[in-house]
Amino acid sequence: MSTVKRPILSVCCIGEVMIELVNGKDGKIALGVAGDTYNTAVYLKRALKQNDVKVSYCTALGPDPYSEIIRQSLERYGLDTSCIETRADKIPGLYAVDTDDHGERSFTYWRSDAAARTLFQTPAEISLETLNQFDLIYLSGISMAILPANVRSQLIDFIATFRNAGGTFAYDSNYRPKLWEDQATAQEVNARMWGLADIALPSIDDEMELFGDVDEASVVARLHGYGVNTGALKRGAEGPLDLEGKTVAQNLNTVDKVVDSTAAGDSFNAGYLSAFLQGETTQAQMEAGHNLAARVVTYPGAIIPE
Repeated sequence: MSTVKRPILSVCCIGEVMIELVNGKDGKIALGVAGDTYNTAVYLKRALKQNDVKVSYCTALGPDPYSEIIRQSLERYGLDTSCIETRADKIPGLYAVDTDDHGERSFTYWRSDAAARTLFQTPAEISLETLNQFDLIYLSGISMAILPANVRSQLIDFIATFRNAGGTFAYDSNYRPKLWEDQATAQEVNARMWGLADIALPSIDDEMELFGDVDEASVVARLHGYGVNTGALKRGAEGPLDLEGKTVAQNLNTVDKVVDSTAAGDSFNAGYLSAFLQGETTQAQMEAGHNLAARVVTYPGAIIPE
């Protein structure tokens, strides 16, 4: 018998927020704040601004000026910051973005000793049990990759218990090979996460790279094998695929020129989840995700103007 899910009145996105350096075409460097689950949280809060759903962000930061910039950014976008751990001896991660003429981006990271890697570890003011106050938890493969193996295992066990108590879990594998010890570990962890996901938001490229699937049908079949039925497979300009297999995406906006593909998947997730939380149809969920992402890629950087 499936667990009855409680109404979703609060969401917690978990992961790492970093200082972003964008290398502009004019040779100037713009400083920003970004990170995959952070990007989703910002866009989700925007989409739900007329709604009573609380959107929180859970991470670890330091006491330094750049951590303060991140805190101010979270607060400026209206995100709840009560689940942020402060580590006296740590600082946030840093990354630089370079974008080619086709809008495709490449990243250079400095994050090996970032505060977010200490999340849920002793001494911890924010424990896993703290997350029980939320109705929906959103995680990504990046969130999992930066954590030590024992903390990952504890988090997986917590998510299982959280779901059994009526909580909802949403996941995006967001595969970044350099963050994982090896591909086999990434496969094992992500397979377990897909098996727990109430809402699955994979990307076709990530899944094929990580698991070696030969085509789209193989990706979908594998996800169904984990028990995944609700969610969307992101396929870029081609449009999302309903993982339940009953709905065809329609009313999808097209983009003449991609300026920067940063946060395309993150914003899709936000659009999809916002429509889900507001009781929209599967078609409306996919449309909201795709069309938000289509707008985001026409601007430079992860967070675009409202």
